[in-house]
Amino acid sequence: MKLLVLACLSPNTGNNTTAERIRSHIESAGHTCELRDAAEFQSPTEMADLLSQTPPFEGALAIHLFRAGRLLLDIQLPFGVIFGGTDINEDVKVKPKRVVMEQVLLKARFAVAFTSKLKEEAELFLLSQSSKIYVQPQGIQTEVTERFCWTEFLRSSGISSEHVDDLRVFLLVCGLRKVKDPLFLVEVFSEWHCENLLNVLIIIGPKIDPVFTVEVEAVVKRTAGVFLAQERSQQELHAAMKRCFAMVNSSISEGMSAAILEAMDLGVPVVARDIPGNSSVVQHDVTGLLYSTPQEFVHQSQRLLSDHELRGRVVHNGKLYVEEHHSLKRERETYQRLVGTLN
Repeated sequence: MKLLVLACLSPNTGNNTTAERIRSHIESAGHTCELRDAAEFQSPTEMADLLSQTPPFEGALAIHLFRAGRLLLDIQLPFGVIFGGTDINEDVKVKPKRVVMEQVLLKARFAVAFTSKLKEEAELFLLSQSSKIYVQPQGIQTEVTERFCWTEFLRSSGISSEHVDDLRVFLLVCGLRKVKDPLFLVEVFSEWHCENLLNVLIIIGPKIDPVFTVEVEAVVKRTAGVFLAQERSQQELHAAMKRCFAMVNSSISEGMSAAILEAMDLGVPVVARDIPGNSSVVQHDVTGLLYSTPQEFVHQSQRLLSDHELRGRVVHNGKLYVEEHHSLKRERETYQRLVGTLN
């Protein structure tokens, strides 16, 4: 079967990684799969032009109910959808978007939610048949490049210190856009850095929103102890994660943060903002630490610094959690089975 996979494909984003992984699952079952960026298409007409090619597509899969799903509404092709997170957490609050997403969900053969909570939210806010929505957590696989120099990474991020090995580097992994709220911790972290110069925060991720990126760059430039790193390949990012003291998430909204799960898999403690998408995978004091305010972030980070038993426990439990609940094999089997229903 020839399948189209539509997603938002900004380089080095979670969406891109998820789309590539799902494509590999589908192709390993013997299907042909073409991955296209939803941003390429401005209208159903442009989508129709793509679908007119030979040999024809026999099915489609959209990642994100609104951004990708709406492009499939006017086509005569069986399709499934995967909730992105912001579609169910944010876009449902906007009535015109919600109306479109309800139509997409009604027409889709199946839908996939990364968490039970996301499925419940979809059932609450959208007209949907509950039996159509399957829960399949993201499958996680990490790969660390051997060609990675920690000192060079720090230097290129603007950190020059004689005590590189003594630094406590907190790595905030996110695309630069408002929903990820990378500036949430900046002011308080800088105050904490001034009390102890070994504590530094590095923000790393692709520049998705150009206007917001300029704002982030300006704030970071004038803030002590906070740095902005150039985005890296997935393998380099995993290498940086593995060397950092803790991985940070400050998002306003998440579907399921692959970066959090990757950090857990790499044996790195996670300090994440207490929002539904994060608390569904981070159990406070068990698999990671949660915070609601910038001040609480500092408090939880100080606990991580002073309590070695706590650090060891969340690292151990986090890795076990990913191994048990985010199996790549189970994810592959689920998508291969669901794609089979598009025949």
